[in-house]
Amino acid sequence: MASFSTKRNNLYIFLSAVFLTNAIIAEIIGVKIFSAETLLNVAPAQLHLFGDFVLDFNLTAGVVIWPAVFITSDVINEYYGFQGVKKISYLTAGFIAYSFLIIYFVTTLPPAQFWLDVNKTDAVGNPININNAFAMIFRQGLGIIIGSITAFLVAQILDATVFQSLKKITGSRKIWLRATGSTLVSQLVDSFVVLVIAFYIFGNWSFTQVMAVAIVNYIYKFVVAVLLTPVLYLAHYLIDMYLGKEHAKQLANESSMSTFM
Repeated sequence: MASFSTKRNNLYIFLSAVFLTNAIIAEIIGVKIFSAETLLNVAPAQLHLFGDFVLDFNLTAGVVIWPAVFITSDVINEYYGFQGVKKISYLTAGFIAYSFLIIYFVTTLPPAQFWLDVNKTDAVGNPININNAFAMIFRQGLGIIIGSITAFLVAQILDATVFQSLKKITGSRKIWLRATGSTLVSQLVDSFVVLVIAFYIFGNWSFTQVMAVAIVNYIYKFVVAVLLTPVLYLAHYLIDMYLGKEHAKQLANESSMSTFM
């Protein structure tokens, strides 16, 4: 039977793998923008924000899977503390940068002619350039990459800090408060930082557009953070079952002192 130390380490590896995988996937698929209204088969919102700017609920595809990242982050924070979150956050940021670097290199490789020939038309016969399509889908601009990584790190460190501050107040009670509270604060920053850097500083968006889109993204994250509260409690229940309730409580208490290295 595995010892508590082994289980503790295995749990951290598992949670880190879930966190890392979802964060990288979210960054890669984030280039697609989808319409939430069309998905739900409702009329466009046509929100009038900041004067004449009209906005619908168009979201980056990355937000679909991003809730899994901040739920996992909160669980890691609960049991492994600020140091546990900081360690996996820096590691993830490094792997995100590495992924973008490899993707950029791959898009510069010369395409095989037969690959171009067999993919020269789509399913209905329209001509396409598969190599250009591949590059357009996977290659993201420098501004988006810098914005994404910066926003990710700032949001994660802020989330961990707020989480631990609330935990000192609530103790082992009110998991929902420290998890939801820290997520709402960190994602507010994340929603604005990534857009300001990617599309205002490096791009051609107006500040009004940045503010409007950031607000819609944050509304989505706010709603999802509240709706996922039961998932957070389920995760705590499963961890209690895996580690044993007393050991899980011990680990959570140690996390407040940032003893996990």
